[in-house]
Amino acid sequence: MFGGVSMFNSRNPIYRYPTGAVANCIPVHFKITMPRDLHCCAARLVVLNDDTGQKQIMGMFWCGMNGDNFEFWECHFAAKEPGLYFYWFEVDTWRGTLKISRGFGGDGTFQETHSVWQLTVYDRSFKTPNFLCGGIMYQIFPDRFCRSGETKTNVPLDRKLHENWNEIPDWEPNSEGKITNTDYFGGDLKGIEEKLGYLKSLGVTCIYLNPIFEAHSNHRYDTADYSKIDPILGDEKDFSHLCKTAKKMGMAIILDGVFNHTGSDSVYFNREKRYSGDGAYNSKNSPYYSWYNFSNWPDNYDCWWNFKTLPCVNEANPEYRNYITGRGGIIQKWIDAGAAGWRLDVADELPDFFLDEIRMAAKIKNSDSVVLGEVWEDASNKCVYGKRRKYLLGNQLDSVMNYPFRNAILGFLTGANPADMMEIILEIIENYPPQVINILMNNIGTHDTERALTVLAGEPLGGHGRRWQSSTHLTKERRRLGLKLMRLASAMQFTLPGVPCIYYGDEAGMEGYRDPFNRQCYPWGSEDKELISWYRTLGKIRSSCSCLKEGIFVPVSSGDDCIAYIRKDENDSLLCAVNAGNENHIISVPQEWQKAEALVGNLPDEDNKLNLKPLECAILKLKKQIIGSKEI
Repeated sequence: MFGGVSMFNSRNPIYRYPTGAVANCIPVHFKITMPRDLHCCAARLVVLNDDTGQKQIMGMFWCGMNGDNFEFWECHFAAKEPGLYFYWFEVDTWRGTLKISRGFGGDGTFQETHSVWQLTVYDRSFKTPNFLCGGIMYQIFPDRFCRSGETKTNVPLDRKLHENWNEIPDWEPNSEGKITNTDYFGGDLKGIEEKLGYLKSLGVTCIYLNPIFEAHSNHRYDTADYSKIDPILGDEKDFSHLCKTAKKMGMAIILDGVFNHTGSDSVYFNREKRYSGDGAYNSKNSPYYSWYNFSNWPDNYDCWWNFKTLPCVNEANPEYRNYITGRGGIIQKWIDAGAAGWRLDVADELPDFFLDEIRMAAKIKNSDSVVLGEVWEDASNKCVYGKRRKYLLGNQLDSVMNYPFRNAILGFLTGANPADMMEIILEIIENYPPQVINILMNNIGTHDTERALTVLAGEPLGGHGRRWQSSTHLTKERRRLGLKLMRLASAMQFTLPGVPCIYYGDEAGMEGYRDPFNRQCYPWGSEDKELISWYRTLGKIRSSCSCLKEGIFVPVSSGDDCIAYIRKDENDSLLCAVNAGNENHIISVPQEWQKAEALVGNLPDEDNKLNLKPLECAILKLKKQIIGSKEI
């Protein structure tokens, strides 16, 4: 900045229009401001195509004054092909040629830095499913949510079934020093169906199920047979009935697809010789032998993170790809059975061509089927094994698990700088296509993370092992603090762009460190009813505010332990303000919010000051009335 005037800001439509990601062939208008005393005689926009490495230099034109001391330079750029583009500016001045680089918050700076701006260009035909917009997701770990009480049939004898629903899952290694994950609590599909009314009361519109296919661990990420439901959960008829019943109640169901690896104890590999036919481990003549990569058959093979129980498949193998994505393959089979789409486990490990095929297979009969991926970082620019991925350009994923938002929310509530949280949010909004932003899977807890309540109020895990985790719980004082913070975390989760995803039991006050302590059984009969009531309130807010479906995000404030922002569309606006500190804070808000409805907390005073008590939030709704062309 010079004298408070920005040279450029990628998030300000004055300097870049449109902001954010754009479709291919859409022209983007760039404008920079130069101090007159630099005597700028030429300016250029430099655009680097990340895929090809080609550089385009666009001459900028002088286009007028910005006050007495600054002048504007502008140009247009349109990318013909979808891809990732990086850009910066060069200006010729009396000081020589200067580079304008990206600074904090998208601002332009002359500082010696290699930081550049990102322009995400997606395919103009890219459409995402509409059914997720404005809704609420709910993630269920099937073994631990609810058991129907029906007798289990065809269950392998080597599985341990807990009689007491409230026991802690087995966490100690066996006599061989191995963690087997072969203890079960008997949660099943009919149990989930019994609780659909409860999920409906939370406002849930989509249920995401962790793996349900036959496998020989309680987490089922070691698939044994993609074509069958695990017998302890039920069968295909139970699944189809669950989907039909859920649909009647306004809820869709998506499945977890684990296509990077199978279990070694599977019909395909059969190392443990559970199955009668030959798997790849048993014979080179097995129909599945070419699915896997052996360096020295049978004992040396590629496996996921060196877990010998999880042999990696070769996605380049046409027989495997056809089995998963071909006509009548696994993707289509379960969509035909009632699934509304797929969440893809370890999407980073799946090659681009395979993701392309999965998407095509999922949408061949229903274009509204969803494909979302497990990606922990910014999915728009992630590099995996030295290669830039193309997740969000239009041919692969509709959405991703939004771990950056999780990290931002939990970080802010545990002491991080509010400005850093706001920057994470704005960066994702800048980098992701808008149709992706609207259906981002906003989680604050999953089966792979510590419970949000534990993160917010518990002792940091550090390097503590399973024994410490099994015996460490929140004190009454810490739990009271944690419940207050959970209200704040969920308020942001439900009002930020995207779709909130409740990890089963978070709304009931469940706590726990890592696996298996974050995967304990839902506490039916001993839930935190006040917290559940809070989640129901948030659910009603989402269903009553159209701006939470596709409304834009406008930052208001981020500082002094507080953050505030507005979501708005043509029908209504919502203001969310959060105080994560231990002192009262006052936030200045626009004058029109005096006329708002206080959904949570208090309205601002006559001086447009919103008073927030420690660890409290406010959610205000402002309706818009249009008379003619004038907004009042």
